[in-house]
Amino acid sequence: MAREQRVEPEVEQLWQVFHDRVNVTSEQLRTWLMTQGSGEEAFGPGPDLDLPQPGRQILAVKRKRKVDLTPDDIDVMRETVDEIEELLDARPDVGLSDEGWRRSLLDLGHDPMLDH
Repeated sequence: MAREQRVEPEVEQLWQVFHDRVNVTSEQLRTWLMTQGSGEEAFGPGPDLDLPQPGRQILAVKRKRKVDLTPDDIDVMRETVDEIEELLDARPDVGLSDEGWRRSLLDLGHDPMLDH
């Protein structure tokens, strides 16, 4: 009989908020990060292709189950939610047409165009 593992209520809530804010799929985030990382230096030889941070950490968390989260994963989730919320609160007057702002959000796995 499989034993159900419990997650602390605070982590449960953070998990939900993280997945609400990081509104792109793992594959969409990976594709975006690969596009961002394909500059002059291209990709490294490792399995994570030297994807840019913090996107690589966010992607790793998205691929986990709640019960497998580490304290570092919880920190990544908390920092990601805070950064996304700060960027959303600082929405420029030109909104979605500000490419730099939108790219900053996409680097964190949030596409503001999906909010509309």
